Amino acid sequence: MTDKKGKLFGIGVGPGDYELLTIKAKKILEKVPIICSPRSVPGKESIALSIIDPIIKKIKKENEEENKSHALKLLEPVFPMTEDKKILETHWDDASNLIAEHLDKGENVAFITLGDPSIYSTFSYVQKRLEKNYKIDMVPGINSFTACASSIGKPLVEKDEILMIIPKIDKRIETLLKDGNNFVLMKTSRNTEELENIIHEQEGKKDITSVQNCTMENEKIFNGFPKNKPYLTTTILKLKK
Repeated sequence: MTDKKGKLFGIGVGPGDYELLTIKAKKILEKVPIICSPRSVPGKESIALSIIDPIIKKIKKENEEENKSHALKLLEPVFPMTEDKKILETHWDDASNLIAEHLDKGENVAFITLGDPSIYSTFSYVQKRLEKNYKIDMVPGINSFTACASSIGKPLVEKDEILMIIPKIDKRIETLLKDGNNFVLMKTSRNTEELENIIHEQEGKKDITSVQNCTMENEKIFNGFPKNKPYLTTTILKLKK
């Protein structure tokens, strides 16, 4: 272990389009020796990692040309798609310990995440476990719902309208719909027919637009809720009361 510890970077890589990666994020990713990108299941590459593939290929090519002995290292801990808190905490602990091993050696680590690291990001679970003992810098990224609004070509909010970001649909939804004007329903794949009925029963004019795989080559935009609901689906709901 060295006296000087490494720094952890929480880097948002945006919604999917490589060209939406910030200049700052790109500069850091090109320099750090270690990139951490969690997988949902073993053997399945994360979407965040696929976004920065051009950077990884560039680094590997440069290492080969310059015969560098210390090539870029990828850490890919598993963060399973489960609601079991005990299972999740075990995986978050394991990932944090893995990152800490490298930080203790004086190596900087970049933890990449879709969108922005401060908005419903897996990075936050690692951050909470490591922030007391290590220096951490967060690099913001373009989040999914502003990217979706750009793809749709409409503003998210105007004047003094309220915007609500809803990550999970539960019993609070009816109260929220009464108080807000504009809503981002994240991960619409979790939606049920019951939710759609609740929204359609709301009074006033409703503008519902869904975006699948925003900013990616297979992006699709739908009026209303899509029938098939892949994981990366976001719905923007506007209520004119």
